Amino acid sequence: MTEVLSPSSAAPNPSRAERPCHLPTKRAAVADVHAPAVALPLRFILTGIAALLAGASWLTARPIILAGYHYGPEVVAATHLFVLGWICSVIMGAMYQLVPVALETRLHSERLARWHFALHVIGFVGMVAMFLAWDMKQVGHFGSVLATGVGLFVYNLARTLARIPRWNVVAAGIASSLGWLSFTILAGLYLTAAKCWSFSPFEPLAQMHAHAHLGGLGFFVMMIVSVSFKLVPMFTLSEVQNHHRAGWSLGLLNAGLAGLFVTILFSSPWKIVFAFVVATGLAVYGWEIFAILRARKRRNRDWGMRYFLTALALLAPVSGLGIVLAWPQLPATELTTQLESAYGFLALIGVVTFAILGMLYKVIPFLVWYASYSKAIGRNKVPALADLYSPALQAVGYWLFVVGLTLTSVATALGHASCVRAGCGVLLASVTVFLANICKVLSHLVRPRLEPLVFKPKPAAQGTA
Repeated sequence: MTEVLSPSSAAPNPSRAERPCHLPTKRAAVADVHAPAVALPLRFILTGIAALLAGASWLTARPIILAGYHYGPEVVAATHLFVLGWICSVIMGAMYQLVPVALETRLHSERLARWHFALHVIGFVGMVAMFLAWDMKQVGHFGSVLATGVGLFVYNLARTLARIPRWNVVAAGIASSLGWLSFTILAGLYLTAAKCWSFSPFEPLAQMHAHAHLGGLGFFVMMIVSVSFKLVPMFTLSEVQNHHRAGWSLGLLNAGLAGLFVTILFSSPWKIVFAFVVATGLAVYGWEIFAILRARKRRNRDWGMRYFLTALALLAPVSGLGIVLAWPQLPATELTTQLESAYGFLALIGVVTFAILGMLYKVIPFLVWYASYSKAIGRNKVPALADLYSPALQAVGYWLFVVGLTLTSVATALGHASCVRAGCGVLLASVTVFLANICKVLSHLVRPRLEPLVFKPKPAAQGTA
């Protein structure tokens, strides 16, 4: 059950050289029991990839978004394209697939999920357009549509979590992230209303930063941390080494974020304390992930895991930069303002996006393989999961992303528009390579590669007539 997405799973009875596929009928049947229809997560994921491509193109065409001051219509619009269009779309779609399978239960309602998709797309597209026009009244209208979709998502997963057979650290972390997501949406609607009616007692930048940390840490990072306690052991053939340590990492993250939100909102110097609490939680998390990897049985790491583990390693510099920016006596200069932009960029694109790309190299091939080949097991020879994509393209995309991320982050900190454009161009090339590889995977939905099933006869025993 826990290895239902594992690419190393092997098919039934013939000898290893003669096995026609690499996913067993039994485990495919388990996925069928718990997982929703394949089209449900795919529609969210493909929408998210389209938003990522649009966002990377936008940054390449308009580098001033990163090289200039980080509070303005175009900056806010582009940020919400990445946050809502790319990251939220993919995480939500993946959760509809992974939560039922990983926690061994059924999704409460696929029908609610389909309604959520429609509301989500209308909401985030409208919000990005209205942020660009700086029409806050219409932002509020489209934000309410998006919030309704998020409400359906939270309700659907909450009802799903309510009937899981065993409550564990993964379920607790997912529940926490759903709570923070709800709070983030409410805070966003409050900010929009405050802009329309000018009644907020908080400083505009303080409430924007508090809102950003709710979503970035509370939903994105918390969800990545939670599901990685399931997915990293699954894909490396290991297991959580210390459940208390995993629980402490979630507890420190929750406590640190709660304090950080309040202290940022009130511009309190105590925010440095809670920044250290968050960093400590991430350090404990890294300790547990290191222990899981050290105990792994699968020594080789494929490119999907390299993407994901590189993203986790980037939590260290992001945390360090966050502590520096939380320092009470830090002067407000052009450099520190640009460091705030670099901090947000490195967190959203370096940590969250890189982690998602790695997991999509696991999730999308399985979804496509299951839709195209699961019913052909035992009747035809079908390809392995690894045959659906190109490892060479994965490697090219990885190194392009690392180079583009490094160049763009440094250029953003220095406010150098030409270098930002160059770095974003490299990132766009990486995203294009990723898209080409995903199209190679998706081609199996249109034209499955089925071959006749042939078993080699066993040679006759010597001495027989």
